[in-house]
Amino acid sequence: MAKRLIPTLNRVLVEKILPPSKTTSGILLPEKAPKWTSGKVVAVGPGARDRAGNLIPVSVKEGDTVLLPDFGGTQVKLGDKELHLYRDEDILGTLRD
Repeated sequence: MAKRLIPTLNRVLVEKILPPSKTTSGILLPEKAPKWTSGKVVAVGPGARDRAGNLIPVSVKEGDTVLLPDFGGTQVKLGDKELHLYRDEDILGTLRD
C-alpha cells in the first residue's frame, strides 16, 4: 500500500471538499442547489516540458484550495482516502480567503 502518491508531469492530486449541507445560521440547503466543487491540493507534479525542453511548472501548490470542474479527473483510493488526479490545465482556479 502506497503511503504517498507523487503525481507525474503536470498532474495535481486533490482531496475534494464536501459542500456544507446547511448554512452557518442553520438553514438546510437543498441537494439540488448549485454546488461548486472545490478541493485541497495534496501533491503536485514537477510540471510538463515544452517543445524546447523547458520545464513549465504547475500553477498551484500543496495546500491551495482549488475550484474543480464538475466532470473529469481520475479517482484514486489511498487507504481510506478518496483522492482525484487532475491535469493542471483542468483546474478552474484557486480560491482565496
